[in-house]
Amino acid sequence: MTTPDRIEELLNATQAAFASGALVQLKLGGYHGSEPELKSVLVKKITTKAGDKYSFTWRYKTRDTIKNFAEPEALALLRDGLERDFRSAQLATTEFDMLFERNGEKMRLKRTVVAGREAPSTDHNRAKNRPLTETGKPWLRALGIVGKTGAVRHDAQDKFRQINKMVEIFAPLIAAIKAERPLIVDMGAGKGYLDFALYDYLATVAKRPVSLVGVEMRAPLVEDGNATARASGFDGLSFRTGSIMEFDASGADAVIALHACDTATDDAIFKGISAGASLIAVAPCCHKQIRRQMEAGEADARFEPLLRHGIFVERQAEMVTDTLRALLLELNGYKTRVFEFVSDAHTPKNNLIVAEKDGRAGRDRAAVLRQITDLKTMFGIEQHYLEDLLGL
Repeated sequence: MTTPDRIEELLNATQAAFASGALVQLKLGGYHGSEPELKSVLVKKITTKAGDKYSFTWRYKTRDTIKNFAEPEALALLRDGLERDFRSAQLATTEFDMLFERNGEKMRLKRTVVAGREAPSTDHNRAKNRPLTETGKPWLRALGIVGKTGAVRHDAQDKFRQINKMVEIFAPLIAAIKAERPLIVDMGAGKGYLDFALYDYLATVAKRPVSLVGVEMRAPLVEDGNATARASGFDGLSFRTGSIMEFDASGADAVIALHACDTATDDAIFKGISAGASLIAVAPCCHKQIRRQMEAGEADARFEPLLRHGIFVERQAEMVTDTLRALLLELNGYKTRVFEFVSDAHTPKNNLIVAEKDGRAGRDRAAVLRQITDLKTMFGIEQHYLEDLLGL
C-alpha cells in the first residue's frame, strides 16, 4: 500500500462509519500549519433539518470554532489537512479504532478492534432544553407568539423555534456562572423575546435564581416589557430605557447582545469587559465600520481577488470584524467560541461569539497583539472601534 492510500483508507473508514452510524469521532492532531493557536480538529456526525452533516470543531488555544459540512466538502477538508497540516489522526468507531501517523513522506495506519462502545447521539450531541412546552404563558400571548386558543400562531412558528434554540444555548452558559444570583444584562432587548423565554426557563424549569435586565432605547417597548413581566409574575425581570453606553453595567455577570447593529455590538462587549462579566455573548449585525476602512485602505495585494467584488468585501468584512472582536476578548482574559446559533434560513446574521472569562488576562498578550496587528495590516484596517473603547 502506498502512503497516500493510507489517507484514503482512513477517509473510507470514516465515511463508512458515518453512513452506518458507527462513528464516535475523528480527531486530527499534531498540527504544524500556519495558524499558531490551532491545536486540533474534532469531527463528529450531527443530524440537522438539512440532513446528516460532518461537524468540525477547530480547537484553538483560547477558543473553539464550529462549522458543519456536507460529506464531499468534509472529506476534501480532511484529505487536505492530513496531507499537509496534521501529523496524526485518531478515528474512533463502535467497532474499531484507527490510528494514523505521518512523519515526512512516511505514513502508517494501525487498526484495533474494540467492543462494547456506543455511538453518541447525533442530535447536535447535547440534550435538548425545550423550555416552552407550556404555551399558555401570558408573555407568549403578549409577544404575539400564541393566539387566543393558546396554540402557537402559524406566522410565529419560526420565532418560536428560534426562542427555544436561544434558550438551549444560553441556559447552560448561565448555569455555569458561579454567582448565587447572576445579574444578566441584555443590551438592545427589543421586545424581549430572549429575556422572557430565558427567565421563564431559568425560574420555572431550572430553578436557577437570576436577575435579568433588558436595556432598550424605545420607551414604549420598555413600558410594554415591564407590564408583561409583572403580569407574568417575573419579579426578577425588568426593562430599562437607555442606550448601551449610557447603561451602568457594573456588577453584571453576563452581558448579551443579539443583533446590535454595527458598533453597538462593540459597545456591549466593552460594557461586559468593563464589568468583568463572566460571560459575554453577542450575535453581531452589520459590519460597516470595518468595511468602510477596507474599501478605503490598502490591503495586501494578494487579497485583491477576494476584495474585487462588493459581496465578497461584505463577507470578508464580517469575518475580519468578528475575528478581531474574538481576539480583543482573548486579550482581556476570555476564552472565545464562534458558531452558528440559528439556521441561516431564519436570518443571515446567525453567528454567535461566546466569551467566558477564564483568568487568562496577561497570558500570551504579545502574541495576540501581533495577530491583531497582522490582521489589520493584511486588510488595510487602521483601527477597530472596540480598540478605541478599550484604549488600545
